[in-house]
Amino acid sequence: MQDSEGDLLMRAAAGERDAFDVFVGTTSPSVWRLVRRLTADAETAEEVLQETYVAAWRGLAGFRQTSSARSWLLGIARKQAARTWRRRAGQPTFAEPLDAELGLAAGWGSDPELAASRAEDRQRLLAALSTLPEADQEVITRCDLEGSTAVEFGAENGLSPNASRVRLHRARLRLMAALRGGQHE
Repeated sequence: MQDSEGDLLMRAAAGERDAFDVFVGTTSPSVWRLVRRLTADAETAEEVLQETYVAAWRGLAGFRQTSSARSWLLGIARKQAARTWRRRAGQPTFAEPLDAELGLAAGWGSDPELAASRAEDRQRLLAALSTLPEADQEVITRCDLEGSTAVEFGAENGLSPNASRVRLHRARLRLMAALRGGQHE
């Protein structure tokens, strides 16, 4: 029987390096997909991926199993991508596929004004996402950035399919309100 990701993290926090290695092996495809969407290129994504696992290793004691281990890790990845973006101000934060998913114009083209406008849209999206409660950031990250369905997210977090769909819907409404500069309850 395979250990759950949470169990692997708890064992790693207790000093079992091999448990963390197994955790990295099972989660790295999901983390890669997320950071690749959050970064401008594969080289930056690789950097963020490495920084994510270093931060996770250092933060093992902070994992309390209040959310799934994967959600905890993807939250770290999102924060690492944001830190990288801030260090490299002016570069796009999200890759084009996310732009299309959220209704933003995709593609850079050759128009500098259009490129600047799209970079501003990406910056606004990241800023709006960071203002949401962690539960909203988690469901949006998993479903809209990482590609899980609401039902998959719910199963990982002990929610019924309907409850997970409602949580995603409400999180998206709050994100749209944040993008408009308003509040949504």
